[in-house]
Amino acid sequence: VINYGAIAAVVIFAPELRSALETFGRTPQHFLQNKEVSSDEKLVQAFVKAVKYMSPRKIGALVSIEQTQTLQEQIATGIPLDAVVTGELLINIFIPNTPLHDGAVVISNNKIKAAACMLPLASGQDIAKELGTRHRAGIGISKESDAIAVIVSEETGKISIAKDGKLIADVNEETLKKTLIKDIVTDRIPEKERKPNIIWKKFKKDKND
Repeated sequence: VINYGAIAAVVIFAPELRSALETFGRTPQHFLQNKEVSSDEKLVQAFVKAVKYMSPRKIGALVSIEQTQTLQEQIATGIPLDAVVTGELLINIFIPNTPLHDGAVVISNNKIKAAACMLPLASGQDIAKELGTRHRAGIGISKESDAIAVIVSEETGKISIAKDGKLIADVNEETLKKTLIKDIVTDRIPEKERKPNIIWKKFKKDKND
């Protein structure tokens, strides 16, 4: 029994073993190596995916991400959604000539709370005259709150980030990713629980991926 039991078990349970090995072989490598992706990390992934699609196609977009200060006043001006943030949904919202594309998307608690929202427009001598409504609205909401705004220009397809009342213009996808990881993912983790470089490794991919 001891000598031939293992061989007998393989013969008897061959179909089950084959099925288990096939399932294991189809499992993506990152599921085996990394723990479950957090909702904040999924939010960053959705943003990067959406921007990768919209930027080269010059699809204008404006998204405001709520931080510690509520954006309920701005949410109330739009169309309620309360939807899970995905790259596909963000892209679909901003496709031109659709009902929700004009205005801003507001994200709160990692959900799209509303679309077609009105944001306060920034004004003043320090605001470049060539900036359009989307950029002014992004700067405006970042001045009145600690929210972060991501803008994709409809004219040029360039990506900008509005933060602390200032516009970081013409950033690439890598800079957008790093900024969102720092301000959305890392800053929400208590200092004592932070593990340097662990989060970044999950997002570090080849530029052609």
